[in-house]
Amino acid sequence: MDIILKYFRGLEPKQKERIERLKDLYLEWNSKINVISRKDMDNFYERHVLHSMAINHFITFAPGSRIIDVGTGGGFPGIPLAIMLPEVEFSLLDSIAKKIKVVEAVAEALELKNVKTINMRSEQHKEQYDFIVSRAVAAMPVFINQTRHLVTRQQRNSISNGAICLKGGNLEEEMKSFRNIATEVKLSEYYSEDFFHTKCLIHIPL
Repeated sequence: MDIILKYFRGLEPKQKERIERLKDLYLEWNSKINVISRKDMDNFYERHVLHSMAINHFITFAPGSRIIDVGTGGGFPGIPLAIMLPEVEFSLLDSIAKKIKVVEAVAEALELKNVKTINMRSEQHKEQYDFIVSRAVAAMPVFINQTRHLVTRQQRNSISNGAICLKGGNLEEEMKSFRNIATEVKLSEYYSEDFFHTKCLIHIPL
C-alpha cells in the first residue's frame, strides 16, 4: 500500500480504505479462483494496482464518462480506476465467467456503484463508450479490430475518444500501423520502480 501513497498522496479516506482492502479481497478470491499468479500477489500493489493507475496520470476522465475495460481478467485496470474516479462509469468485460464472478464480488464488497460487469466477448457487445481501457490483452491490430465499434464519436474529454492500453515488451511490429496516430508514454516517466522500465501506455484515437 505504501507504494500507492508514494505516487498518490492526495487520496480521500474512502479511496484509501478501498485500496487497502483490495489485497485481502484478492487473496481470498485467488484461493478459490486463480485470477492472479502467486508471484504477482507478492507484488500486488505494484504490478496490478499501481500499474492500472498509470492511466490516472495520463488522463482524468470527465465526470459522466463511460469507460469499458476489455479483457478485465480479475478487474484490472477497471477496479482501481473506478475507486479513483467515482463519477465515471466503468463496465468491466471478460468472456470468462469465473473471472467476472471475482470482479462482481470485489466491486460489491467495496460498494463500487460505478462498476458493472459484462460476461461476453467484445465482438458481441454493442454498447458504446468514450474509451476502451485494457492491459496487454492482444496484439494492437487484433485488439483494435475487435473493439473499435465500442467507441462513440461524441467527445467529452480533453483527448480524443479511443483505446488506452497498458503494454510491455517490444511493440515495434504491432504498432507499425498506428505510429502516425498513437501517443506512447513510457511508465518510467511516472514511476521509478524497475518493473515499469519496460512498460508503456498507448493511446490510439478511434
